[in-house]
Amino acid sequence: MVHQRADSRIEWWKCCSIYQIYPRSFQDSDGDGVGDLNGLLSRVDYLAWLGVGAVWLSPVCRSPMRDFGYDISDYTDVDPLFGTLADFDRLVEALHERNIKVILDVVPNHTSDQHSWFVKSRSSRDDPKRNWYVWADPGPHGGPPNNWLSRFGGSAWEWDARTEQYYYHAFLREQPDLNWHNPEVRSAFADVLRFWLRRGVDGFRVDASAVLAEDPLLRDEPPNPDFDSETPPPEKFNRVFTDARPETMSYIEEMRAVVEEFSDRALLGEVQGGIGRIGQFYDGERPRFHLPLNFLLLDTDWHAATLAAGIDQYINAIPDGAWPVWILGSHDKPRIASQLGLAQARIAAMLLFMLPGTPIFYAGDEIGMPNAMISSEDARDPFEALVPGYGLNRDPERAPMRWDSSEKAGFTTGEPWLPLGDHVEERNVASQQGDRRSLLSLYRQLIALRQTEPALVAGRFQPLRSERGVLLFERCSDDKRLLIALNTRDSSRTCPLQSAGALRLNTHLDRKDERVESQLHLRSNEGVVIEVLTSSA
Repeated sequence: MVHQRADSRIEWWKCCSIYQIYPRSFQDSDGDGVGDLNGLLSRVDYLAWLGVGAVWLSPVCRSPMRDFGYDISDYTDVDPLFGTLADFDRLVEALHERNIKVILDVVPNHTSDQHSWFVKSRSSRDDPKRNWYVWADPGPHGGPPNNWLSRFGGSAWEWDARTEQYYYHAFLREQPDLNWHNPEVRSAFADVLRFWLRRGVDGFRVDASAVLAEDPLLRDEPPNPDFDSETPPPEKFNRVFTDARPETMSYIEEMRAVVEEFSDRALLGEVQGGIGRIGQFYDGERPRFHLPLNFLLLDTDWHAATLAAGIDQYINAIPDGAWPVWILGSHDKPRIASQLGLAQARIAAMLLFMLPGTPIFYAGDEIGMPNAMISSEDARDPFEALVPGYGLNRDPERAPMRWDSSEKAGFTTGEPWLPLGDHVEERNVASQQGDRRSLLSLYRQLIALRQTEPALVAGRFQPLRSERGVLLFERCSDDKRLLIALNTRDSSRTCPLQSAGALRLNTHLDRKDERVESQLHLRSNEGVVIEVLTSSA
């Protein structure tokens, strides 16, 4: 399970907890209602206090913001909305001074239609950059070349009247796909990675990495047999010819090779699809991602037996020696506190930090931020605007961070770009920092426990039989055994123990150093970490 280098040094991306920040929603410094780099800079002491070892930043590059930064018009500059390259450099320096690594979102699949590459590509069929994007003639009967659909709805092909061809866009029509079959594109993107690596970035999270390559024959996608009136229209076909193509894996290997030109860096990847195919994103002919992102905890029904099965399936699906990774929150997924409620959000937090592998959580998870209530009519997210009525709106989880209980929650002096949402009075940093039993205090203690307990980083994972709603497993090193027991039910449970132990931490933060004998009593929604004692203890 755990791979170490010959010198036994554990790489930073295995040891640390990673904290995703959506810069638009973290901290505004200039009163325009949108978070920025200087705002983030003002909060680095909070990140150090919390104990995170790395921050993952959603895109801050120049962009028309049709998809809020995931439509990039210049890969090597910062958008003025967020600040300047100098601001970025100051932020990296400040984080590094506090021993916090920086992971930057990169978007290789597509650019903005305002990127200079696409402007040239669109100018003429003879332009040298024409083949940097995916262009095709109309189909045999006119219209789009095939049946491929955009993930944001409608055909994935957009007609260009000037050059009388279609271009392909897996997402918005303002996000034309780069042609990764073209080695010039791959070389140009390698230089983009080097640009940021030279500025001190410690790694990248690669957006939409599974869809880099499309079938060069442009074959029609087959029908989705599960498609019905409840399924979003973009899922009408199975994405056989546009998703996880074999060529994509070699392109990821090339990105990994660029990252490895620099010492001590990491490559994370967004990989769509189920657990069954996640293993291929680790290694092939050459190494691929250090951490292919795993959303099982967000996508699994919250029952002990279901969680135990999912965890087992995932651990068995990744290759021997591969390092697991777990995600509890994301800018693209509903908030865990809204999915489970606050009581089970504590259980989820303990599970995240006790499982083997790297834990990743999203800014605001540590204070129990809920989804903001944002109607379809008020949505800013293009996904909801283009595919309404299917619950695809991502605005609710992108609501601004709450720093205090003031009118604007300490996020801005202006009008927040999205509503703050409910429960600001108690679910904010200032209120919870002063409460030793708050969810924020629990996160801080869990992060610290993982940092100081070798069994939780490099130790073995030993699943136990989970019954009556209690998820049980152990983390073991040569000289220590830690038992983790998580009650996923809203009623008390009793579990027999084979050995006595000392309770190290519980999710309610009101029990510590208690001796536990033959029976473990768990209150409703309670999780515990127990150090199993030897017979001589």
